[in-house]
Amino acid sequence: MNEQDIQVHMQQLVSTLHAHNRSYYILNDPQISDYEFDMLLKELEALEAQYPQFADANSPTKRVGGDLTKKFQTKKHRIPMLSLSNSYSEQEIIDWAERCQKTLEEASEFVCELKYDGVAIGLRYLNGQLQEALTRGDGEQGEEVTTNVRTIRTIPLQLQGDFPPDFEIRGEIFMPQQNFEQLNLQREEQGEQLFANPRNTAAGTLKLLDSKEVAKRGLDCYLYGVHGLTDHAKGHFEAVQAAQKWGFKVPDPAARMIEKTSTIEGIMDFIHYWDTHRVNLPFDIDGVVLKVNSYVQQAELGLTAKSPRWAIAYKFKTQQVETILESVSFQVGRTGAVTPVANLKPVQLGGTTVKRASLHNADQMQKLDLCISDTVQVEKGGEIIPKIVGVNLKQRKSELRIPFIDCCPECGSSLVRQQGEAQHYCPNELGCRPQVTGKIMHFISRKALHIDGLGEETIELMYAKNLIKNPLDLYSLTFDQLLALDRMAEKSANNLLQSIATSKQIPFERVLFGLGIRFVGETVAKKLAQHFGHIIALIAATLEDLLAIDEIGEKIANSILAYFSNPINLTYTEGLQAVGLQFESAQKSKKSDLLAGKTYVISGTFETFSRDELKELIELNGGKLGSSVSAKTHFLIAGANMGPAKLQKATNLGVTLLSENDFIKIISN
Repeated sequence: MNEQDIQVHMQQLVSTLHAHNRSYYILNDPQISDYEFDMLLKELEALEAQYPQFADANSPTKRVGGDLTKKFQTKKHRIPMLSLSNSYSEQEIIDWAERCQKTLEEASEFVCELKYDGVAIGLRYLNGQLQEALTRGDGEQGEEVTTNVRTIRTIPLQLQGDFPPDFEIRGEIFMPQQNFEQLNLQREEQGEQLFANPRNTAAGTLKLLDSKEVAKRGLDCYLYGVHGLTDHAKGHFEAVQAAQKWGFKVPDPAARMIEKTSTIEGIMDFIHYWDTHRVNLPFDIDGVVLKVNSYVQQAELGLTAKSPRWAIAYKFKTQQVETILESVSFQVGRTGAVTPVANLKPVQLGGTTVKRASLHNADQMQKLDLCISDTVQVEKGGEIIPKIVGVNLKQRKSELRIPFIDCCPECGSSLVRQQGEAQHYCPNELGCRPQVTGKIMHFISRKALHIDGLGEETIELMYAKNLIKNPLDLYSLTFDQLLALDRMAEKSANNLLQSIATSKQIPFERVLFGLGIRFVGETVAKKLAQHFGHIIALIAATLEDLLAIDEIGEKIANSILAYFSNPINLTYTEGLQAVGLQFESAQKSKKSDLLAGKTYVISGTFETFSRDELKELIELNGGKLGSSVSAKTHFLIAGANMGPAKLQKATNLGVTLLSENDFIKIISN
C-alpha cells in the first residue's frame, strides 16, 4: 500500500474501533470479541508508530493513556459553568416550582435527574471530534484535562449521526463504587493511605500527571447538559435524547435516571423514589436536580449572578444513624500499621448492616473523645466505609475514655510513630504474626508471585506449625509437610508445589512488587525494574539515582533505601535469588546500532510515545540515555512543556534539538 492507502486504512480502523467501543461501553451490546478488538487496536498502534503523521488526536489508542502532563493549563469557559442553588427542604422545591410557573406565561414541564457526586466537566466537540475538556474551576475558567479525559471509555472521541458542528456538552465524571473499593484494597495491600471517598478520588485522578495511571482507575461519566444547540432540540430532555444518538452515555429514562413531569407531585415522587433507592446504585449521588425543560422558558427565567433561576438542586440528608460503641479493637496490617476499629451494636445503614467502623488513627480517636458505651453517630454519606462522625453526649453513661494502645496487640512490641505520619507502627516485622502472614499473603497474590492453592487459613496454619516464617520458606516446603496439614489432600499438595515452582518464572517487576517494600506498588516496581534491570543495581542505587526516575519522589526513594540498608532484607533477597526467582529484567533484543555512540536526553511531553517508550527505543537502537543536559549530550529530544532552563543549557552547549517526529524518522531509516 502507498501512504495514501495507509492513511485511509488507519482512518477506517479508527472509525471501526470507535463504533465497537460505543457498542461495548454505551449500548452494552458488544459486536466482536475482546480478542478481535485487541487485534484491531494493536494493528492501529503499530501503524501509528510507523506513520505518526497520520495519527488521529482522538485515536482509540489514546484510551490506554501514556502521555505525561507537566502542568494543567487554565482556560476560560466559552459559556460560564454556573453552580446550582441548593435546597434541603421539600417546601423550598415547591416554592421554586410555583415561582417558575408564576413567572412564565405558559405552563412549564420540569426535568428531574440525578445529582451525581463527582467532578463537573465541560467537553467541546468540533465536527464530531473531542477538542477540549475543562473542569468547572471557578465557573469562569477551568483547567484543561483533555489528555486524561480521553482515557475514559464512556466519553466518545468521535461522534456519529446528525450532531451540531460546534457545541459543548457537560456532565459529571465519577468513580464507580466497585472501582473505588478495588483501588483502596490495592492501596491497603501496598501499605498506602486509603482514599476517603469516590468523589475526592475521582477529582484527584483527573489531575494526575500520567494519563496511563488515569486509565487504570476506571473513571466513568454521565453527560447531560448540551450547549450550542439551535435546531436539534426544543428543550433539555430532548437534547439529552439527541446526545444519546450521537454516542454519549446519558441518564437512562427507563431506569428513572431522568424523567419529565408537569406537576409538583411528579417532582416529589422522583425525589422520594431516589431518596430510598439510591443505595442500589453502583455510584454515589447526593440528591436530584430539577430543571425547567424548555430552552425558551429557561431564557425567560434567566440567571442570577451565581446560578440559573430555571434549575435547582435538592440535597439528600446524609445517611446517619445512632448506635452503641461496644468496644475498640486494634488491627495490625502487613506493614505494621496499627488501626483502631470501633465495634458497634449492629445497625442498618444505607441498605447494609454495620457492625464496625474504622477510627483511622490515634488523632481521630482523640478528636472524637470516645468512651465505652457511648451513643455514636455513624454515617456513610459519600463514603463507602462507615465512619463515626460524633458522639451523643446527652446519652453518655461512662467517663471511661478509650486510650490508644502503647504496645502491639499481637506481639507486645512498643509502637512507634514517625514524624509527620498519622499511623502508629509495630516495628517487629519478623516476629509479629499479622505482619508476617500479611507479607506472605501479599507475596503470593495474583499481581505478585501468583501462587495458587494457598489461602489465609492455610498460611496461618503453616505459621502456627512453624513451617513458614517468611515467603522464602515456601520454597523449602516438602510434600510430606503439606500432606500433614488439615484438609490438604495429595492432589492439592502436588498442585501447590507445582505452583511454587512455576513462580520462579515470574518476571522481575512482579517479584520486586512481591517483596512488599513500603510505597512500592505495581507501577513503581515496574519502573524500577525497567530502569535498573537487575536487583544488584537497585540495591546499589543512591537517593539521586532513584529521584531521577519519573514519578519517584523522596518518600518512595527513602523507603527503598531503608529497605535495602537492612541486612535482614538483604539476606532475604539473596535467599530468593538463590532458590531461582527472577531478579533481572528480560533483555529485549537489540534492533539496530543506529544510535550507537550517541547520548540522548528526553524532556517534555510527547504525542506518540511516552517518555519510557522513547527511552526504550533509544536503548534498543544502541543509544545511551542521559539524565541531564551536559557537554557529553549529543541530542535533546524536546517535547511540549519542556523546561526553559534545560532548553537554554542545550542551546549554550550546542546540543542538537530533535522533535519527536525527527527522532522517529532517524530510527525508521
